[in-house]
Amino acid sequence: MKLASYKVNGEASFGVISERGLIDLSRKMGDRFQTLRTLLAADALDQAREAVRDSKPDYEMREVTFLPTIPDPDKIFCIGVNYHAHRQETGRPETAYPTIFTRYANTLVGHDQPLIKPRVSNDFDYEAELAVIIGKRARDVPKERALDYVAGYSCYNDASVRDWQRHSSQFTPGKNFIGTGGFGPCMVTTDEIPDPTVLSVAMRLNGREMQRSTTDLMIFTIPTLINYLSTFTELVPGDVIATGTPGGVGSRRNPPVWLKPGDIAEVEISGVGILRNPVAAEE
Repeated sequence: MKLASYKVNGEASFGVISERGLIDLSRKMGDRFQTLRTLLAADALDQAREAVRDSKPDYEMREVTFLPTIPDPDKIFCIGVNYHAHRQETGRPETAYPTIFTRYANTLVGHDQPLIKPRVSNDFDYEAELAVIIGKRARDVPKERALDYVAGYSCYNDASVRDWQRHSSQFTPGKNFIGTGGFGPCMVTTDEIPDPTVLSVAMRLNGREMQRSTTDLMIFTIPTLINYLSTFTELVPGDVIATGTPGGVGSRRNPPVWLKPGDIAEVEISGVGILRNPVAAEE
């Protein structure tokens, strides 16, 4: 299934993307679940599949406003410098452990919604990433069982305010300006992507390809990340892990390429889809 969160007629909802439109799950399931996160927490994906079987769409895609795939995650973990090519272009040394920072939910926007370039900086950069969405509580999970705890995958644009990111060794300020991260358009469940190491990840800026790699080139694999994160905290349904970006970011080009108002940034991941976000100036 492809599950999306959205607003329609001013009300937040979620549903299944079909070939003909959106099937509203909150309506089909009798308002038992208010968000996609609550559906995951109830381990109700099979119930959702049954609820939409042979159903006609409730909305066309153009009738809804997409929200971040998980609008209300308990935790968002982002992995820094997790592709070999990106590590090399940044000049960072090899490390034994992943670089981890956090984002807040209010930094994220949905598919077709604008990324907001902050007033205080012009160093606004793109980062195409695969997002992992946790499907059940996970603590001290061994690597060999880690994928059992994944509900699905989505596209993520970890857009970064580079000068603020570099104010210190901590990435947090440059990664948490409001409205600077794209997340969507949907979550594709793991039955459609049984092996997340065979996916391609690409970024296009105004139609020009800026990044392309495959997920087998991650330094720290998805099972390694889940094992590491679940050792120091408990992961819960709806938690998000943004798994890092390939080489080709704008800040490492000569001259640098920055996101500016009017640009269109697209993250495309095979088997998942295309996350598209225009760029707008902060008002």
